[in-house]
Amino acid sequence: MYDVVILSLAEGQGSAGACGGACGSACGSASASASASASASASASASTEPEACAAPRVPVLQLAEALTKAGARVETITAESDEEIDAVLARFDGDPRPDGLTWPDPDSKARLVVATAVDGQLRAVLRRLVRRYAPAPSKRPSDLPAERTVPDLPPVALLPLDVTNTTDLAAQLELPRTPAGVAEAVLAGKVRRLDLLRNDGGSVTVDGALVGGADDDGRAVAWRGRVEVDDALLSDGEEPILACAIGNGAGYAEFDGFRLLADGDPTDGRVEVAVAVPKIVKQRFRGTKVQVEVRRARGRAVSVLPRDGELHFLDDGVGGSMTRKRSWWTEPGAWAVYAS
Repeated sequence: MYDVVILSLAEGQGSAGACGGACGSACGSASASASASASASASASASTEPEACAAPRVPVLQLAEALTKAGARVETITAESDEEIDAVLARFDGDPRPDGLTWPDPDSKARLVVATAVDGQLRAVLRRLVRRYAPAPSKRPSDLPAERTVPDLPPVALLPLDVTNTTDLAAQLELPRTPAGVAEAVLAGKVRRLDLLRNDGGSVTVDGALVGGADDDGRAVAWRGRVEVDDALLSDGEEPILACAIGNGAGYAEFDGFRLLADGDPTDGRVEVAVAVPKIVKQRFRGTKVQVEVRRARGRAVSVLPRDGELHFLDDGVGGSMTRKRSWWTEPGAWAVYAS
């Protein structure tokens, strides 16, 4: 039987800048319009859902009980730092390699469940997995797939702590949402491999990113920047952009009532990118009106170069900013989930 680690993140871990704590459920909405509002009012959202943070994590206890009854050896851990996350992930290391690299054990009998209140917490764990197992460019081994910079990461099971959230990553991937369903998936061991986005800021993206901020009323604030997807130029930096969606999944598909991403697919080996650009349209006898043009492209990598100062973004619900070029690229099939 398997050793199962149920990993939870302490309040604040994996949600810095976007949500006030790991327990809350008001942040982390997968819709781009909600994400834009969160970017503009992070301080307000930081105090949401205090009762949720105070409540016991019933799903974790229920999952542990279900796994134990099935004969698994279960350990529940709440990590309060990256170092404590790393200590859990070290259990999935393989035998020492001749080249000195730390590599996952493909035959490990240990299984990992990540209990998540927001998608940013899963992102935090996967970021540490990548940092643990990605070799330096100078030490790239011959057995690493040509289109990847990381090996196959150990599979994880997702345990949603907010059962009311129907737009989180577990819902998008149609994964089990109840403790009983998650226990069944973990023990069955059916694995579904998914793409992962890495970026040159040292992090990862499992669902998507929304570049651009909003005002206090949730309205998009126009910005300028150069957006390229492989060889396709979506914006040259001279025209205003209302939003730029970078999708590994479908969570950032809509913005302010209209469709950005056409079909986010975390298994196609491509990142989907869309920019929303306002256009002035002249109307005969009616003056002018503003229409929004959406430009889309798919590719292996995307880069965003801000033209004027600091540019805010949300990445898997976690807020950040950039003042220089930021690039995201696809790691096809790099991570995996236990699926029913």
